[in-house]
Amino acid sequence: MSMRTSRTARAGQYAALLGYLVFLAFPFLWLISTAFKPARELGSLHPTWIPDHPTLDNFRKAFDEQPLLQAAANSLIAAVCAALIAVVVATPMAYVMARRRSRLSTAATGWVVISQAFPLVLLIIPLFLILKNLHLINTLWGLIMVYVVWALPFALWMLVGYVRAVPAELEEAASVDGAGRLRTLVSVTAPLLAPGIVATALFAFITAWNELFFALVLLKTPEKQTLPVVLTHFIGAEGAADLGPLAAAAFLATLPSLVIFAIIQRRITGGMLAGAVKS
Repeated sequence: MSMRTSRTARAGQYAALLGYLVFLAFPFLWLISTAFKPARELGSLHPTWIPDHPTLDNFRKAFDEQPLLQAAANSLIAAVCAALIAVVVATPMAYVMARRRSRLSTAATGWVVISQAFPLVLLIIPLFLILKNLHLINTLWGLIMVYVVWALPFALWMLVGYVRAVPAELEEAASVDGAGRLRTLVSVTAPLLAPGIVATALFAFITAWNELFFALVLLKTPEKQTLPVVLTHFIGAEGAADLGPLAAAAFLATLPSLVIFAIIQRRITGGMLAGAVKS
């Protein structure tokens, strides 16, 4: 009876997981379907999952109507720079906070978590005034600075957890064997932290790539705008959306995040398992 109960519970877990995956995949699959539908099918009263007459006209219209390539380049520059800077700044800070536990370190970690609850509206005016004084309004570097500030707390919180997962005994053993502090960090700690650093960089990249509010406020000229801002241009002044080109452009905008995650997810998993074995 217990085995039957266990199998039933496991089947229920798999069913719940499958339902959750379907829930997550539905918007993306509908987006793909919409991107390939002609205008006549988009206005149909009986929409279908698979387009009856798939077309690439929506993609051609999207590139003709808006500067998607320039916007994608701006988003890529901002996201990559923000991710790299956030990781470079957060990694040594996280190491110190994780290894030297004190009341100050605990308070700092708590403040990092609490800071994520602040709404963006409270931050945009001070940030705008600071960037205005630095003459960084309507520049990618100003936007990158904002993305770094926004991603840094959560990146720090993530990396603190990864550093604490690395046993301090490994560093002590390397020190006993005669390795200096720098060599210990480079040869022992850094390889075990690599999966966490990659995961944190991926988080910072996706956050910056998908961000709209800061870019909408800080970037004014069309040649400086990022991809999420350009996507809003497919919606008219009266709220009517050019649904086909919008879906096509939105589909292209989601591809980089999916491709990057598909490339590195095996390395992240493999690195975590390797770290667990070395522990």
